[in-house]
Amino acid sequence: MALFASLLLAALDQTIFGTTLPTIVGELNGVDQMLWVATAYMLAATITMPVYGKLGDLLGHKPLLFGALTLFLAGSIMGGLAGSMPVLIAARAIQGLGGGGLMIMALAIVADIVPPRKRGTYMGILGSVWSFSSVLGPILGGWFADSVGWRWAFWFNLPIGVIAFILVLSFLRAPLQRQTRARLDVPGMATMAVATTAIILVISWGGRQYAWTSPLILGLGSVFVVVGALFVFIESRAAEPIIPLHLFRSRNFNLATAGGLLTSIAFMGVVIYMPSYLQMVTGLSATKSGLLLVPLTLGILVSSVSTGVLASKTGRYKWMPPASALIIAISLYLLSTLNADTPVWVACFYLFIHGVGNGIGFQILNLIVQTSFTVSEVGTATGGHSFFRQIGASFGSAVVGTLFTSRLITLLAERLGALDGGGSTPVDPNSLTPAIVAQLPENAKHAVVTSYNDALTPVYLYIVPLMVLAFVLFLFIQEKPLALTNEEPVEEPLLAGVEVD
Repeated sequence: MALFASLLLAALDQTIFGTTLPTIVGELNGVDQMLWVATAYMLAATITMPVYGKLGDLLGHKPLLFGALTLFLAGSIMGGLAGSMPVLIAARAIQGLGGGGLMIMALAIVADIVPPRKRGTYMGILGSVWSFSSVLGPILGGWFADSVGWRWAFWFNLPIGVIAFILVLSFLRAPLQRQTRARLDVPGMATMAVATTAIILVISWGGRQYAWTSPLILGLGSVFVVVGALFVFIESRAAEPIIPLHLFRSRNFNLATAGGLLTSIAFMGVVIYMPSYLQMVTGLSATKSGLLLVPLTLGILVSSVSTGVLASKTGRYKWMPPASALIIAISLYLLSTLNADTPVWVACFYLFIHGVGNGIGFQILNLIVQTSFTVSEVGTATGGHSFFRQIGASFGSAVVGTLFTSRLITLLAERLGALDGGGSTPVDPNSLTPAIVAQLPENAKHAVVTSYNDALTPVYLYIVPLMVLAFVLFLFIQEKPLALTNEEPVEEPLLAGVEVD
């Protein structure tokens, strides 16, 4: 429960803003900056994941969990007080600095105290956090937007954070320290942060705020290539690299990580933007549109827990990742067929299918990675794997957000502009909120609804080929026996002739 409460904070903050975004950006006049509310959090969390993983292996996972909680709550306070979009985005970045640690430390501590054969059950339970937050986040966000105000999406974190502190302090029994001396890979941390930031900015800005051939985008691309190469060079010589290069000599690590990156693109593209889409297209309140994600939550909950228990009981898990990718691909195709006249129950059914697909793969991929390495490296391996999966989530948020918002602004300007020319009341596309849309004349409301639909649904079809690629990658994962105790060595050494501590 201590780990559940800690992970819940990070998971909620990836979903709670879906139904509040229309209200937030309308109030702060920042539709053109909408994608950064999610991307700032993702970017910060991505950069810190391997750092937390390595430091946790060196210093112990429990102290790092406390530090992550502190950072997360500090960002929540800042966000609750934000009066402009730049301050709000900065607050989300600080939350991400803590959220990355919460996600990694929870998974690493499970590996500290639960042997691999039993770990699937616990991973499945932690995986249910994402299903729980997938529905609770949008519902809470919608209720806050409709009643007490969107700032409570930040204030709400404080009591949960206090509860998490108390639970971790009182009940969590994990090793406090692995080594007495920690040699920090500062150059590796710095170059990784610069390279990651550069590529995320390319994805976020390219083709939207700046042309792909603009000096800024080309320059950021060059920074990513040069600094990324420098990072690899540094890691090959560091005494304690944050992402050891020998991780990539594990077949299962490479396949699970690459496939997990691809599936994360799809998941975040749906979770972040479907609530706003449903809110605008159905005309429902923010709270009720959040409830429409209940089927997605049920899908994740059922498949995550059941596959975790199955893996623990049978020791068989090879079929799970390919099934996950295939089901996600089907769900994305179905979501791409939605239109303004589609019955609500049909959209909910498609979301349920999407949840089932993601639930199957969520924690099984972590289990596959962890069983490929010894307990002394479980934090580093989990951090490296989650880093690349979070890059996928960041790409998903940024790419879907960029395609969606750029197309949305264009369509709104065209269609509302045409109405203005016909004598209708002018509407500022950057200041649209659900409440404003509800008061618009029928022709203007129709223009907004069709713009949201035509801007988002085609994007999901574009992601389907990525899921096909993930399916192929997952087919080649090797199923290794799950050890009954944490003391047992991994089934196969990573490198012939290399001693594994």
